[in-house]
Amino acid sequence: MVNQKKEFGLIEYQAEQGRIIIAAPSFDFDTFPLLGERLLATLSASVVEKQCDADIHSWLVDFEGCQLFLKAEHYSESVWFESLAGSQNTEELDYLATLFAAGFDLFEAE
Repeated sequence: MVNQKKEFGLIEYQAEQGRIIIAAPSFDFDTFPLLGERLLATLSASVVEKQCDADIHSWLVDFEGCQLFLKAEHYSESVWFESLAGSQNTEELDYLATLFAAGFDLFEAE
């Protein structure tokens, strides 16, 4: 049986801080927007606002009525979700952490 590596996985779930650190495919500053859009589409989440700084993308996203930051720092290729309300969005964060712990691949938009 071939063991296939999933595109996305869980590195760490910091429930008390309201943060999920994600294992993601390699990206750089210019390629993250496509990866981020595909990730959000797969999660049925939407972008509320995007901000780009010198080395980090910070997107305010809506996931099932819960607003989170999706952040991506290209030098370290780090990607994480961060709650605006700390640990107050426990139900949504627990669900996302479960999805990432199981690992998944992005679907291709047609």
